[in-house]
Amino acid sequence: MSLKFFEKLSQNFIELLHDKDDYNVIIQVENKEKSFTAHSNVLKFRSSYFSKELENIQPNENNIKIITKSNISAQIFDFILKYIYGGTVNLENVETRFIFDLMLAANEFELTELFKDLETILIEDKASWLKTRFSFVYHTVFDKENFKNLEKFCNDIVVKYPNLIFDGSDFTSLSESALVSLLKRDDLQMKEIKIWDYVIKWGVAQNTTLPTNLKEWTKDNFLTLKTTLKQCLPLIRYFHFSVDEVLNSIKPYKKIIDKQLWEDINQHLVTPKRPVKSIILPARSVLVTELPPRINEPNIISEDHAAEISSWIDRKTTTYSITNIPYKFELVLRGTKDGLAPQTFWNICHGHARTVVVAKVKGTDEIIGGYNPLAWDNTYNGEVNDWMKTKDSFIFSLKNGKSQINK
Repeated sequence: MSLKFFEKLSQNFIELLHDKDDYNVIIQVENKEKSFTAHSNVLKFRSSYFSKELENIQPNENNIKIITKSNISAQIFDFILKYIYGGTVNLENVETRFIFDLMLAANEFELTELFKDLETILIEDKASWLKTRFSFVYHTVFDKENFKNLEKFCNDIVVKYPNLIFDGSDFTSLSESALVSLLKRDDLQMKEIKIWDYVIKWGVAQNTTLPTNLKEWTKDNFLTLKTTLKQCLPLIRYFHFSVDEVLNSIKPYKKIIDKQLWEDINQHLVTPKRPVKSIILPARSVLVTELPPRINEPNIISEDHAAEISSWIDRKTTTYSITNIPYKFELVLRGTKDGLAPQTFWNICHGHARTVVVAKVKGTDEIIGGYNPLAWDNTYNGEVNDWMKTKDSFIFSLKNGKSQINK
């Protein structure tokens, strides 16, 4: 039989943290504006980071070792210390951004147990927050070695909705490794020619001295771009471009493409069945799912409407056929079943992104609606600074087989 008194032990260690008579370490945080006292033995045994740091720091005249972590806020470090001493973290009434920052700090201090649990909480319970701040999250965690689950969460979203990253204002600041990981994905949901354009855009942005006018580029300019994109260029699916795409978008940059590859591209356009020497990567797979079978109860929109709305989402000039709709429309809320109260809408739709809302005008055959690519967030506090922006939303009207769209 084993008796365990961890709660009392935790409480006693928290009390030790506040003991100002026997400390031998001072940690300065928040640009040295706040200091915490601690005990070297506790820090060393609880954190490999502190174990290494304390090993390399000489004590001062008072036999105190001083560690400076200017990038960590006082509030975050207070939580870190309480975890180190007491093994507890109280996340009640804290903002999701605080949990995210705490996770980053836990990783920095090599507190594996804590940062993995916080990572899980964010993915499982705070997914809507991650999605609405996707670009920030993606850029923050991608190159950090330990956040593999969060990295996978982000990559699974990007391949389905690549515009979240590629159309972002900070796209060109994306790390090379992050861009390469996306280009390797066979399921990246974007036209290959758009991928090419974005890769060129990224490469040019890494070399600010390149002339803005392509006609002014020298041989060295093209060599510079080719060198910058050496990890990216082999991942482009060159043999799935149309003639117009090659002439309009690829040919102007043919000097960054190996001579043999350029010859093979042109040969493939003329005689596609003739073997080439270059490696032909498979075309990226497009996720095409059929609409679920019609249910017996009345629907506001038909499959034809769904095809038309899908075409607007993808900015198509021609409408998808009902057998080739690239999206699966899943019912989230029905007014006749769930009610029409605003709070009901927020409660049910919270966390859902890429949603279509439709309503039928009573006494008419007119259908009105709108598309929101962002996730609905019922935690929004009304502050202007928390507004989300998008260029991909639109409203529409369907009547007597005719349609109208406004963005």
